[in-house]
Amino acid sequence: MLRTDGVLFDYGGTLVTFDYPTEELLEVLRSFRSRLEKEAATAVPDAATLLREVLLPLEEHIANPSEDEVDYMKVYGDAWRRVGLPLPEGLLYEILDAEQRCWDRAVRLQPDALPMLAWLGARGIRRGICSNAPFPPEMMHRQLRGNGIAAQVDAAVFSSEVGRRKPAPELYRAALSAIGTAPERTLFIGDRVREDYEGPTALGLRAAILRAHEGDAIPGVIPAITSLADLAALL
Repeated sequence: MLRTDGVLFDYGGTLVTFDYPTEELLEVLRSFRSRLEKEAATAVPDAATLLREVLLPLEEHIANPSEDEVDYMKVYGDAWRRVGLPLPEGLLYEILDAEQRCWDRAVRLQPDALPMLAWLGARGIRRGICSNAPFPPEMMHRQLRGNGIAAQVDAAVFSSEVGRRKPAPELYRAALSAIGTAPERTLFIGDRVREDYEGPTALGLRAAILRAHEGDAIPGVIPAITSLADLAALL
């Protein structure tokens, strides 16, 4: 087996998990109510309706099976227009930013995430994130700084920066370039078979699936670990 020079990680479901921050999102929507009414010059639905009809339907874009990433600001604006609120881009960005800060606070690190990233770094192994995330990349990188992951990785590449989603090869190649390792000397760790095993191995990376949570059924021929602490045995 070739020496492992780098490890690429999926983000959500691998290094972190989230609980949907319903109450915080409702409070954000309430805080913008007067500005929405002023901008629209019409009655604005209550926060619960906006959550149900604007924000919740956007979840489908996070699980989008297409290999082309969406223009999230466009789909976000379209979602508001569907409830009769065509908002200017600046205000849309402010609302989305406030919404994403709720998610920043909702993030939960996997117990072994930071220790394992530090362990890899101490051994000179390059560490990177390669993740599907349609949101503006500056918001995703802020989240990494806030939860401590940014300080423990050498690079992070999100689909919104590349315009392509896993298992599209462009995203893996961008992440490999960012950490400066060759595919055959890089291990990929994630929680989904299509995006985190089939995609990377098609480019020559080794890969394993983290089974810490309910997720894809894992065929027995695919290497799997039950916690990030088990990653050391794969190197």
